[in-house]
Amino acid sequence: AYIYQPGTAKRPHSWWFVEPQLISENNLKEMEREEVLIKNHKFTLDKIKESQAVLEDYNKMTGLDRGHLSPSGHLDSRESKTATFTLTNIVPQDSSLNTGQWNIYEAKTMPKMSKGCTTTYVITGAVPGNTYVAEGRVNRPSHIWSAACCLVGTVPSKAWGVIAENDKNKVENLKLGELEERLRGLYGGRTVTLFNNACPR
Repeated sequence: AYIYQPGTAKRPHSWWFVEPQLISENNLKEMEREEVLIKNHKFTLDKIKESQAVLEDYNKMTGLDRGHLSPSGHLDSRESKTATFTLTNIVPQDSSLNTGQWNIYEAKTMPKMSKGCTTTYVITGAVPGNTYVAEGRVNRPSHIWSAACCLVGTVPSKAWGVIAENDKNKVENLKLGELEERLRGLYGGRTVTLFNNACPR
């Protein structure tokens, strides 16, 4: 989840980070590059792999991209954009979807839909799929989805959602309630309530 705050800061360097706080028995609190953890903090790659995906998991994928859940383009500062380049913030996303219709949603539809909003809250997720990549280490989601709630002042005024099958270059626009219902089916019948029922359905 994040607040939609696109800004003029440039996209940061191309480094990818892991989350040392997920690795047992350490007191590191900031994301870091794998090589720094190994060289400066005496972690092993195998130890890092016990808790999260690592770069090598994504290096040999074909037809899949590192798809951001919280995209750097939706944040304003260089520091906040950099924070999106952690391997815990990405999923294996169909390349044509990531560079096609999902990119159009992130770069063109979101600015249009959030025009006039004082604050836009966003929740993005992935539905676990039945296939894995990286020798079974990383799940390839069956669907990727996003929901947004627009506040004018402090009052929720509109909300929307999108969902995409992760093997097609197509994004479906939905009302928030429609997205919740779709997710209920995809998550095995569990009730899905986004934004704590505070936004228009």
